[in-house]
Amino acid sequence: MALIIDHECINCDVCEPECPNGAITQGEEIYVINPALCTECVGHHENAQCVEVCPVNCIDKDSEHVETETGLYQKYLHLIKED
Repeated sequence: MALIIDHECINCDVCEPECPNGAITQGEEIYVINPALCTECVGHHENAQCVEVCPVNCIDKDSEHVETETGLYQKYLHLIKED
């Protein structure tokens, strides 16, 4: 499952540089996560780094983009292949 940033986001800028896939960008009002690039850090880290550093706990699983651990790993493999 990709992650999503909710409207509790305070635009503190700590999550964006932590994303190894470049999935987090500044949106019009808050930071946003591109579900096509989000692997929840599978393949890179044990835990999602954006969730680890978020001071207001505003990053959750995105119920509109349900993926298995295997699917996230396959996405990771595809993303690193493109680099």
